[in-house]
Amino acid sequence: MNVLDEIVADQLRTDLPDLASGDTVRVAARVVEGGKERVQVFEGTVMRLRGGGITRSITVRKIASGVGVERTFKINSPRIEKIDVVRHGQVRRAQLYFLRKRVGKAATLRERRVNG
Repeated sequence: MNVLDEIVADQLRTDLPDLASGDTVRVAARVVEGGKERVQVFEGTVMRLRGGGITRSITVRKIASGVGVERTFKINSPRIEKIDVVRHGQVRRAQLYFLRKRVGKAATLRERRVNG
């Protein structure tokens, strides 16, 4: 293991849930406004997962006031307070760009059946 891998290993988070495309997640991120810092919750559908290791990121999409909003989060960032999975969606694609053309009920995904 080289020096870079050792540095990165210390910064990887272990408290993250298993994420997949189609999952509905609630991401609590720290936001700085002026001199104050607060936690802002962003809830939406995971459109894609990118990268691996320290560079892993997710793109989350939600509809706010009839307008689609997408936000990309680096999941190993210290600015991310926590990520909660609200529901697991069943999809057949790795990247869900087709959701951009859909609004309302057409944009909902079926729930994945969990063996249990």
